[in-house]
Amino acid sequence: MLDARTPLLAVNDLQAWYGESHILHGVSFDVQPGEVVTLLGRNGAGKTTTLKSIMGIVSQRTGSVRFEGRELIGRPSNEIARAGLAFCPEERGIFASLTVEENLLLPPVVKPGGLPLDRIFELFPNLKERLGSSQGTKLSGGEQQMLAIARILRTGARLLLLDEPTEGLAPVIIQQIGRTIRALKEEGFTILLVEQNFRFASTVADRYYVMEHGRVVESFANAELDANLAKLHDYLGV
Repeated sequence: MLDARTPLLAVNDLQAWYGESHILHGVSFDVQPGEVVTLLGRNGAGKTTTLKSIMGIVSQRTGSVRFEGRELIGRPSNEIARAGLAFCPEERGIFASLTVEENLLLPPVVKPGGLPLDRIFELFPNLKERLGSSQGTKLSGGEQQMLAIARILRTGARLLLLDEPTEGLAPVIIQQIGRTIRALKEEGFTILLVEQNFRFASTVADRYYVMEHGRVVESFANAELDANLAKLHDYLGV
């Protein structure tokens, strides 16, 4: 059982490679229970690799990733998922040959406490309308993103890793994703969010870590965002 001061996720000196390419250079950060923490940075900064390294998808990694006090480095990705982490990739991973319902029910329940379908449909009413009649890739981009998030909510995972959930979406869908993230936080989920759009992140995040060249170069709370806008413009090129 974690006390209030123990991070749900603690990443320390995380190094990662793709073949000969050294991508992460000693990444360290933590996520407290119930927080929404955002990794900000330009393309190529190492944000997605950080999420994949936490999930064990990157085969060559060193350092420490502790979830609920238990070390994840050295454990295969299926064991990491069963520990209570869920990853929603930027490419969404919707199966073209499956209906919305089949995509939604595909991931196994790994722990008690996942959201029931009726609650998922409250969060994503569009999906209920398309449940049995549509194949996954015939959905709009926004509906595919909703489906990608919805299906990990059933699993019982308490830490959600969301990679660029607003990428390429219309403003009205981005607003709905924001409302959903805030609702999930209220229900006790902890979220590690990768984003380039810090304006969207500012509506949901408690804290930020800024990455550049595979390192964490800044960290600050949402209340300190205005004071760090000049730095963010430099780091993000916006």
